[in-house]
Amino acid sequence: MNETSRRQRPPARDRQQSQAAKWLPAVAAAGVLATVVLAGIALGGGGDDGTAERIPADAAFVVDSSVSVLTVPESIAGVIGSVSTTAPVIKVPLERTLSKGLAGDDVKLVQQRLTELGFVPGPTDGIFGDQTIKAIWAYEKLVLGTASNAPTGKVTPDMWDELQEPFVIQPRRPNATPNHTEVYLPEQVLAIYHDNQPVMITHMSSGSNEQWCEEVTMSPGEYGNRDGVEPLVRGECGISNTPGGVFSVYREVQGLRQSALGGMWNPVYFNYGIAIHGALNVPLQGASHGCIRIPLNISETLQELMGNGDQVFVWDGENEPETVGSPPPTFNWIDPDYVSTSTTTTTLEETMTTVPDTTPVTTQTPATTVTTPPATAAPTDAPTPATTTTTTTTASGGTRTDTAALASLT
Repeated sequence: MNETSRRQRPPARDRQQSQAAKWLPAVAAAGVLATVVLAGIALGGGGDDGTAERIPADAAFVVDSSVSVLTVPESIAGVIGSVSTTAPVIKVPLERTLSKGLAGDDVKLVQQRLTELGFVPGPTDGIFGDQTIKAIWAYEKLVLGTASNAPTGKVTPDMWDELQEPFVIQPRRPNATPNHTEVYLPEQVLAIYHDNQPVMITHMSSGSNEQWCEEVTMSPGEYGNRDGVEPLVRGECGISNTPGGVFSVYREVQGLRQSALGGMWNPVYFNYGIAIHGALNVPLQGASHGCIRIPLNISETLQELMGNGDQVFVWDGENEPETVGSPPPTFNWIDPDYVSTSTTTTTLEETMTTVPDTTPVTTQTPATTVTTPPATAAPTDAPTPATTTTTTTTASGGTRTDTAALASLT
């Protein structure tokens, strides 16, 4: 799909009303999401020694005794699709290996080809910067089969030769909602499709699968602080897992949010408190408390590409998403040993960090574009230490919050 057709495509949220009516969020439509066994993991049989009682961090959730699974499609497409053509393939040779900091027309050609395939290397400016590196990471992992922790971020002459072959990236679930997202945990790559055409393929970082206990800050409206009017700070414990399965987007919030899973920029929620969101720190290994981190600048268009009701398929590397249904993550529990380290309650703006003037990000009031969360919803993710913010007044009289070391976002 070329750039012109991509720009002309209506944003996902323009169609979310009709889609939401047709595709209810999987967390609700799949019916029952958890088992009694999971309830035992989340609530009882407790601390590290298995003896302490776990008090749920959000008492509003309910766990049922059954699990709903779906039928796996008979035909499962691979993500690499062939292109039929009788015209000869004319390739431009690459005379050097491209890496960080290099510039030139050859870099621009690579950026153009990556964009054509659906990756997001940043502006086609001929400069091999961080965003281009992360796009190469995603290409290496998804197309070349490079281990998720071992991409080079470089383009060799041989790699460029393969990049010029006639192929496309295609969804594994072509019969999903018109707009849907596929999350490949083994590869640590996320792809958003509109009418089976990729509009964003990006490197990502999911849950680390570690147990943690931290002080968390929850913005008003987040799980654990749903009816609050001020941020809530307390100690919680959790397990940083990102479950595979079939889910649906049911909530979007613009700007920065603090949750029991940590800080999130422009989060799009699809499995209780688990969201796809922007972050500065998106390493090659799983590093979040269960959320899916994508590069911060890419997340600026995330909510234009995803809307309520869009399906989200998550591959865990062992099962097809349909065979596990829509399992929730392990819910957080109250840390019985927590001792407050905070002396005052901070506002949301005060928990943001200052960003260098060279990379300002204009924030918005954390207005929400949401549907009602599932009635059984509960917290899922883990926190990020609170940060600070600097707000300045613009010439127009408005305010600009320079957001920076969002590296700590979950």
